[in-house]
Amino acid sequence: MPSNDRRLPSAAPLPLPVAEFHILVALADGARHGYGIMTDIEERTDGAVRLGPGTLYTALRRMTDRGLVEEGVTGAREDARRVNYRITALGREAAVTEARRMEACLALVRSTRLAARLETA
Repeated sequence: MPSNDRRLPSAAPLPLPVAEFHILVALADGARHGYGIMTDIEERTDGAVRLGPGTLYTALRRMTDRGLVEEGVTGAREDARRVNYRITALGREAAVTEARRMEACLALVRSTRLAARLETA
């Protein structure tokens, strides 16, 4: 019996690692270079998530290999070596799917006695 369940290709296994999810969110509104991604994540999470260069660029390399992001070079002459990263259609789909998975997990927690602890945290 065919399933209506849309699955992402194996290139985007879910759940996404935390760093990868935050990188995709940082790129959702437009291309950014590495430092821009790091600062966006830190600002969006009020400093709760900080990716160092090693973690960031290792994740970006893995994500590029899997087709979640793509590289591009900026047009500015002074930034000719600066690489910008853009989210791909697969990356966008993976981020949305992961956000829906997180929402479902939160709904499960809210249906338990743990919900009261969410309000006091």
